[in-house]
Amino acid sequence: MALPLVVVALTGSATQAGFVLGLGTVSFLAFGLVAGVLVDRWDRKTIMIWCEAGRTLLTVGVVVADWLDRLAMPQLYATAVLAGILGTLFQVANTSALPNVVDAQQLPTALGYQQSAGSAVSILGAPLAGALYAVGRVVPFAVNAVSFAVSAVSLRMMHARFQTERQEIRARARITTEIREGVGWLWREPVVRFLTLVTAADKIRYGAGYLLIITLAQQLGSSPLWIGVVFGGAAVGAMAGALVSNRATRRFPLGHIAVVMLWLEAVMFPLYALAPSPLLLAVVAAGESLVAPVYAVAMTAHQLSITPDELRGRVTSAVSTLTTGALSIGTLAGGALIGALGAKPLVWLCGAWLLALALLTTANRAVRHAPRAGIISRAEGADAHQKATLTS
Repeated sequence: MALPLVVVALTGSATQAGFVLGLGTVSFLAFGLVAGVLVDRWDRKTIMIWCEAGRTLLTVGVVVADWLDRLAMPQLYATAVLAGILGTLFQVANTSALPNVVDAQQLPTALGYQQSAGSAVSILGAPLAGALYAVGRVVPFAVNAVSFAVSAVSLRMMHARFQTERQEIRARARITTEIREGVGWLWREPVVRFLTLVTAADKIRYGAGYLLIITLAQQLGSSPLWIGVVFGGAAVGAMAGALVSNRATRRFPLGHIAVVMLWLEAVMFPLYALAPSPLLLAVVAAGESLVAPVYAVAMTAHQLSITPDELRGRVTSAVSTLTTGALSIGTLAGGALIGALGAKPLVWLCGAWLLALALLTTANRAVRHAPRAGIISRAEGADAHQKATLTS
């Protein structure tokens, strides 16, 4: 929130602000697969601590430069790129380490807590950043620096091992070879492969939908405050979904959750074109966002449960890179499609896209018979992987 505001304050250019924000996504796409290799090679806790220490220094650097009246765009570009790389490495290590910090039965609960925290940040983070920015334009960076430092210290105090014991053989293999191993494992798992591709296809719609909803709200005469209320509705829906994700994931099979999510999105998304007021746009956004966190928890728990620990970083990064790339494509295409088709026709096109995904997922037998997430033990997961490999 604060970074584009600082860029606009320095340059007066919204284009520059968007470019700086985009650097974080580019960093993930360029570095994501390599990050997976490093997370599987190195100690994950050490990686996470150094990432937090690095982000502390980067944010402190912005504060110091502004205090010395030397803050300039090259530093903000470098900060965005380096923070994006460190954030990518931290995210992959964090997800890969989780099954070693909690047992298999606790995995959906832990992922649900993460989803709830993310939703809370979506609701509270922007207003907090705005309030801090009003005090001083680099005050949000100072607060972030403290939060990164506290995170590094808290990680250092944890006694749990973030990965299993294994020989350091992989450090001598080529990075491209190790990336292929992770992608190959993902491709041989029919349920994870199919749902990853469906999720990526859904992310294309999600990326286009962000600008689409803003355009629809503006066409209804919404002020920036009301546009914030619309996205606040989506965050509230996501929070509600995150709060029930653990119970839903334990009760319903992964395939059923995936099918319900896609059908709900296919039914709800066209309602954006019919909503006559910003308040009803917010209601639609809340309803559409309700099931996505439940699916995210179920899918991630299933993937982590069956992935061997020595491959977990690479598989996680492969999934994230694919979905993030799809999100970027949707974001880039959204503006062009709105200009070419108009906002409401694009809503119906996105609804048809979601309907096709729902039909394909419903027709997939392997997905329909996928078990409840988190109930597969590591040994069962390894056995299932071995059988799938022999079958393929």
